[in-house]
Amino acid sequence: MTIFNHLGQATKSHWPEDLYKRLLAKAKQHPLLLNAARVEPELGSPARGGLPATVARRTASGWSITGAKRFVTGAHGLTHFLVWAHTDETPARVGTFVVPNKLPGIRVIENWNSLGMRASGSHDVEYTDVEIPLENVIDLVDPSVAQQDNRAHAAITLALTALYLGVAEAAQEAFIRFAHERVPTNLGHPIARTERFVTLSGEIDLLVSGARQIIFDALKDKQAEAEKHIRARLLAGRQLRDAVHIAVRGIGNPGLGSELGLERHFRDIQSVLVHAPQEDTSISILGRAAFERWKSEKEAPSAPPLNLTVLKTA
Repeated sequence: MTIFNHLGQATKSHWPEDLYKRLLAKAKQHPLLLNAARVEPELGSPARGGLPATVARRTASGWSITGAKRFVTGAHGLTHFLVWAHTDETPARVGTFVVPNKLPGIRVIENWNSLGMRASGSHDVEYTDVEIPLENVIDLVDPSVAQQDNRAHAAITLALTALYLGVAEAAQEAFIRFAHERVPTNLGHPIARTERFVTLSGEIDLLVSGARQIIFDALKDKQAEAEKHIRARLLAGRQLRDAVHIAVRGIGNPGLGSELGLERHFRDIQSVLVHAPQEDTSISILGRAAFERWKSEKEAPSAPPLNLTVLKTA
């Protein structure tokens, strides 16, 4: 998430220059970890529309932030929260406020107990009258242009899927290791030599290696339309999820134990398509794009018919 924020600055240059320089200087001395705090209990995911209830009030020296956020990945380890909030101005504006961690008024609520990705520590965070400097704000704009652009973030969301590529490849490695180490007494040799496990290994490799190819081929295209990245993310995510399921089912009971590591990979891969925009929102984007593409093709002027007389004369 930190890298994605630096990528955003490299492409849009939207941070206040002095603030960003100070953060880079600090990063030379110790790790600087940034992550967005956008989702709210009442609002849900900003990817589905709506504006934040979290409020930024003007003070004599800057801003005072009050509100609650959910699913803040790395909440305890972050050095800065990027808090999405609206101002108390008239008319109100919406922006991202850079809030250093450990300030008075910040409370991390340790309630992250998800099936998958438990180690991410994506706890809720409450902000109560947290004071920050006036310059600690990014993209302060009118609410009418503050909605999350799911198409604009398509490449970053696809890159996020590479985390789960790592999960699936780890599951594949665990499956292969088990197949070579498991030697039933009635068989007398590793189950990796049986046709069943050779076939299972092939199915897993088709899905995992295929997903890797889909992800990196799509990201190589710098000029790709958002739909290409959204499509690649869905295809790759589904394949990775299916691959881990096959590995666990193929091994059976040992695959559900913690000893092999497959049980954790199985839990983590469930999260592959829950990141915003979620699967149904992404499908809707593709569906609308397909309708628009068909409509534009129908409305495009057709080429004039060939003049066969001229062609014969020529």
